[in-house]
Amino acid sequence: MSILTQYFDTKYNTAPFSQIKIEDYFPAFQEGIALAKAEIDAIVNNPEAPTFENTIEAMDYSGAILDRISSIFFNLNSAETSEEMQKVAQEVSPLLSEFGNDITLNTDLFARIKTVYEQKDSLNLNTEQATLLDKKYKSFSRNGANLAEDKKAELREIDKELSKLSLQFGENVLAETNAFQLHITDEKDLSGLPEGTIEAARSLAKNEEKEGWIFTLDHPSYLPFMTYADNRELRKKMAIAFGSKGFQDNEFNNEETVLKIVKLRHQRANLLGYKTHAHFVLEERMAESPEKVMAFENDLLTKAKPAAEKEFAQLTEFAKNLDGIEQLEKWDGAYYSEKLKQQLFNLDDEKLKPYFQLEKVLNGAFVIAEKLYGLTFTEVFDIDKYHDEVMTYEVKDANNNLVSIFYADFFPRKGKRNGAWMTSFKSQYVENGVNERPHISNVCNFTKPTETKPSLLTFNEVTTLFHEFGHGLHGMLANTVYPSLSGTSVFWDFVELPSQIMENWCYEAEALALFATHYQTGEVIPQEYVEKIKESASFQEGLATLRQLSFGLLDMAWHGQDPTNITDLKAFETEQFKNTQLYPDVKENAMSTAFSHIFQGGYSSGYYSYKWAEVLDADAFEYFKENGIFNKEIASKFKDNVLSKGGTENPMILYKRFRGQEPQPEALLKRAGLI
Repeated sequence: MSILTQYFDTKYNTAPFSQIKIEDYFPAFQEGIALAKAEIDAIVNNPEAPTFENTIEAMDYSGAILDRISSIFFNLNSAETSEEMQKVAQEVSPLLSEFGNDITLNTDLFARIKTVYEQKDSLNLNTEQATLLDKKYKSFSRNGANLAEDKKAELREIDKELSKLSLQFGENVLAETNAFQLHITDEKDLSGLPEGTIEAARSLAKNEEKEGWIFTLDHPSYLPFMTYADNRELRKKMAIAFGSKGFQDNEFNNEETVLKIVKLRHQRANLLGYKTHAHFVLEERMAESPEKVMAFENDLLTKAKPAAEKEFAQLTEFAKNLDGIEQLEKWDGAYYSEKLKQQLFNLDDEKLKPYFQLEKVLNGAFVIAEKLYGLTFTEVFDIDKYHDEVMTYEVKDANNNLVSIFYADFFPRKGKRNGAWMTSFKSQYVENGVNERPHISNVCNFTKPTETKPSLLTFNEVTTLFHEFGHGLHGMLANTVYPSLSGTSVFWDFVELPSQIMENWCYEAEALALFATHYQTGEVIPQEYVEKIKESASFQEGLATLRQLSFGLLDMAWHGQDPTNITDLKAFETEQFKNTQLYPDVKENAMSTAFSHIFQGGYSSGYYSYKWAEVLDADAFEYFKENGIFNKEIASKFKDNVLSKGGTENPMILYKRFRGQEPQPEALLKRAGLI
């Protein structure tokens, strides 16, 4: 037996990281899969008639050992990987997806689930049990379990074709991104660019044994160039190259790929009994239907557009006065916005960083969690960790009961992927009367301390820390019976509420006073800086909102109607952008051919969720502001109805129980300075 497949004889059953070797993983996965298969077989072969307990509940508790191995392995593969680890990941991924298919396509298992599902009205289930039954049944029916054999075969073909096409789409975008370079040899063409950007471009050229500087379409190179380069012709060249990815007359053209993807998605939805792909996707989201999403987006559009037009006019005027620009083009937007922002606010990260020492910011998040939810965080040194830099905490409630174990991993290193995320090493659930508490982790990439300076954060990093900590609280305060409904296992357009709401405290003087103190003098951040942070947060928010909405509306246009008759991608797109367009169209460019979120990632019919979650968090925080940002009563309502409930009930019902009403977009518009 592997160390990974037995109960960990450690404090709080935490993962014994230091005892796990890379060669332990593969056999542990094989053993875990075999154990999980045996548990499924026992359910299928149970001679007794199917009941909620012996089928639905038994399924949810099955595979616990495999889940635990997976969470440890895949979390470390993101935070502490190596070539050997990646090799294991490649070997084990097909085994896991095969195991997943074995379950979804198990007709005998589905027959038992269906029997229970068809009796649901007479079973006297509580809300959480009813939700679990519904989700288990849908996880099969939405993947074709109810279809006749020939239709199942058709569905499998469509799925195979779709996965090939989305890979093809991504490879084409990548090839187009890599194919373009702006090679500069004349130093005066670098005018306006920050030192760091020039340095990066110089070393890129060196790597290719070329003179001068090379800029690419990768974001770290492209964005600073578009924001700071004084040479307008070169900005134009970059913008056109960026916007024509997948839309050129070459082997990487994505027009056909996009049309094939949307048509196959539509066909798949029809096969499963849905009107469109968006109807299929949104059934399992808070928004419920394409009609609701369109109403939501158009309502925001009506309210944000006047502000966006005003901001666009202000920017046009500014560019004209500064440089005599008659017509603002797409390649001018970021450049003049940055200049206008500096003129209006004169606030940069270098001024703010001394007030945001990492340890103090983290402690600030802890103090806020204590004020709101009565939690205390105590650093402990007797829990195993996977790297020296990781900090471990016991999280307890006001009665000194263990709520969670919390791991914090904050610095970049080789073997750790970019970005910031929250994850868990062990889920919360209740089994045999024992409430198993979760082990939650926040992983970020902040500047390391040096010999002379502690780790000082940019304001953007402060909000990132609070954001991930919000997801963390959603995991830590989980209090459900079934593992698959616990913590962050909620609808896609609801999961960002706990994280985004936490960011709001970073803008409040009362909260900043708890942690934003100068690392050398201890002086609290000056009020004028707090004001500027707040003001600059809503700078050009109208234009930003319009841009987000244009992407969301394009996504719904592709997926919320029958796409069979669309033949000209550019013409279709131009029509969809009519209501959100302020800049002149660029004929060489198209958005859809490189819209990776919806054609390669998981956002098809879901791009609206970014704005949706913002409405939720602004509306929820408004409730706090009306009653005091540390109001215990409101915090308890948020904890009891949102943070602890996981996916046990429809999120709109949970939200209304917390707030007393449906979320109103006014709070977001007010925060964004649009009304």
